[in-house]
Amino acid sequence: MFTVLIRTIILYLLVVVSMRLMGKKQIGEMEPFELAVAIMISELASLPMQDTRISITHGIIPIITLLTLQTLLGLLQLKSEKMRFIFSGKPSILINKGKLDLKKLTDEKFNINNLMEELRMQGYFNLSDIEYAILETSGQLSVIPKTELSPSTKQDLKIKPAQEGLPITLILDGKINFKNLITAKKDETWLNQMMKKNSISSAKDVLVAMLDSKGKFYCQLKEKNE
Repeated sequence: MFTVLIRTIILYLLVVVSMRLMGKKQIGEMEPFELAVAIMISELASLPMQDTRISITHGIIPIITLLTLQTLLGLLQLKSEKMRFIFSGKPSILINKGKLDLKKLTDEKFNINNLMEELRMQGYFNLSDIEYAILETSGQLSVIPKTELSPSTKQDLKIKPAQEGLPITLILDGKINFKNLITAKKDETWLNQMMKKNSISSAKDVLVAMLDSKGKFYCQLKEKNE
């Protein structure tokens, strides 16, 4: 029992020191190789804790080896842009100059609903407000709004606007969401009129169409080569 206690304390301290040396990043902010190292270190530490038949050195040596490799890779990435690309990849622009890049979304296994969720979490509810949205190598989404949007708050300007609602997706990848049409208190005739007004012949040509939080109709067509 005393042996297990000592082994646990030693391995715990080693893991804490290893994580500390890896930096102060949260799990969601780690690069892929850093996350892999963190998972492997935790697994290596748990085995000697659970099974006293396994020598504690069989846990310590691999952990130190992984920590050394991680440190060396970190230094290589500081010195070489090519190494950063190999191990960490590069950011992907999901919204470029106000338009969704469907190919990048597909490559990153990132659907439009995921994108809208990430934008809402950062306080942006309308695609029309976004100039660039960049998926960083850590998996975090960076958002650059359009420059014409004023940084001044309505409270600063002493304006009391009507409360905005939630945006409602009406067409997604060429398919009409009839349930959302009912929620928006609209019908297919109204939707056809809005498409005609925007010179759209068919819903199949639409990548995304929605009523934004201000009740305005927003749409983006599919690219011709898609």
